[in-house]
Amino acid sequence: MEFTKMHGLGNDFILIQGESKLPTNASQLAIELCNRFFGIGADGLVYILPSEKADFMMRIINSDGSEAEQCGNAIRCVAKYVYDHGLIEQTEMAIETLGAGAQKVQMKLKDGKVDTVRVDMGAPILKGTQVPTTVDQDIVKDYPIEVDGRQFRFTAVSMGNPHCVIYVDDAVNMDLQTWGPKLETHPMFPKKMNVEFVTVKSRGYTDMRVWERGAGPTLACGTGACATLVASVLNGLTDREAIVSLKGGDLFIEWNEQDNHVYMTGPAQEVFKGTVAK
Repeated sequence: MEFTKMHGLGNDFILIQGESKLPTNASQLAIELCNRFFGIGADGLVYILPSEKADFMMRIINSDGSEAEQCGNAIRCVAKYVYDHGLIEQTEMAIETLGAGAQKVQMKLKDGKVDTVRVDMGAPILKGTQVPTTVDQDIVKDYPIEVDGRQFRFTAVSMGNPHCVIYVDDAVNMDLQTWGPKLETHPMFPKKMNVEFVTVKSRGYTDMRVWERGAGPTLACGTGACATLVASVLNGLTDREAIVSLKGGDLFIEWNEQDNHVYMTGPAQEVFKGTVAK
C-alpha cells in the first residue's frame, strides 16, 4: 500500500489514494500507522475516495482509531495532493466530507504546485444540542463548565465537528495535557469535544492552542481555527476576519456576513512517500 505523508502547519496525516471505499480495517490501520514510535507517525490517516457528490471524498481516521467528521488541515492536504499528482486539472473543486458535506476549495499555485488553499468551510452550527452539547440554547456562549474544581467558560461551535472555545490569559502556555482530555470527555459533550484555548491579542489576531478529540495536542487544527473566529465574533472580541495563530503557524479565517460561511486560507506540504504492507 503506497502512502504520502503530508501536513498542514504541522498537523500531519498519512494519505492513501486508490481505494474504492473505506477499508473495513481502517481503524486498526490508523492506530498502527499513526504510532510515532512503531509506525509512520501522524495525527490521522486520510483516505481519498471516489464521490458521487463532489470531485473526491475525504475520510479521516484519528490516531486513536475513531473517525473525524471533518478536518480543515486535512482537506488542504487532500486538495494539494490531487492537484500536484495530476488527479485534477482545475484549481477549484469540491471535496466531500463526512460531517460538512461537499466543500469548495480554491488553490493558489507557485511554480506549478499548490502553495495555499482557501476552503469554504460552510456555515457554523451554533445550536447547543446540534454541536452537540447537552445545553439546549440557540447559541451557547460564555457558558460555565467545571472540571476538577476549576471553572471554565466556553462557547460551542460546530464546523462539521464539535468545538468548545475557552478564553484564557495565556493560551500558548496552557496545560493541554491536564485540561484537554478532561474537557474532551466531559458529560456535557455527548460526542466528546475538540477543545481550543484562546487568547485574543487584537481585533485581528488571536493565539490558539488545541486538544483534538481522538488525537490529543496537535500543532494546528483548521476547523478549530474557524470555530475560534466564530466564537470570538459572537463574544465581541474580534472582527469577522482575523489571523488565528497556532503552534504550527498561522491561518487566515473569514466569517462572511453575506452567506454566513466561514473561509479558511492556509498552506499544505508534502513530506515524503513510502510503501507499507497491508
